[in-house]
Amino acid sequence: MNKWLKTALYLVASVFLTRLIPFSSFFRNLDTMVHEFSHALVTLLLSGRVLSIELHSDHSGVTYSRLASEWSSLPVSLAGYVGASLFALLLFYLYHRGLQRLGLWLVTALAAITLILYVHTGFGVVWLIGFIALSALMIWVRPEWIRNFYYLLIAFLSLEESAMGPISLVLYALNDSSRAGDASSLQQLTGIPALLWALLFVAIALGCVTRALHYFSKPQKQSTLSRNRTASRIV
Repeated sequence: MNKWLKTALYLVASVFLTRLIPFSSFFRNLDTMVHEFSHALVTLLLSGRVLSIELHSDHSGVTYSRLASEWSSLPVSLAGYVGASLFALLLFYLYHRGLQRLGLWLVTALAAITLILYVHTGFGVVWLIGFIALSALMIWVRPEWIRNFYYLLIAFLSLEESAMGPISLVLYALNDSSRAGDASSLQQLTGIPALLWALLFVAIALGCVTRALHYFSKPQKQSTLSRNRTASRIV
């Protein structure tokens, strides 16, 4: 089967199945958090200043910042969707390496940094506190299959959202380019139509989805820590 068709079928099936899981909507805000944090991170790397981040209950978000120069708007605008896609890919790579606990430490730390530094009002505060508490609990939970289920849930939901976001952006760009979020900003900066930017985000997202599913379908490797524990039990 063509790999792109296989990717599309996996993605559609995943979107359908995860929506059957109670409270799955809660975890979709992880993609929003990573998207906005990616904007913030690139702003800081380019010597700008991040004022605040807002996370909303409808899975949207806003990053308020002061940029060091006008040209830096380009990489900052690119960072959101690209960063979210790469982060979802990273979660699947860690799963393949048997490093789910490390992945949970990563998402928990990222949420804590976002809460402490940037999100101070509204829905985002409540969501971040709840997500941090639950993820921290899952790091130490027993039996291990519960942690693995939780990890795959947030990994698949992040992967879906990182792909569906750019696809929605294409629809917005077709109807009204001024409502196409980061693609609209990039159109204003470069003169290149928002639709083309949205299609670029889709291409990057689908590439990450394909690679992520490749990691998921390969035999999972046992982490060094797990091997050491197994060896200790045998001895």
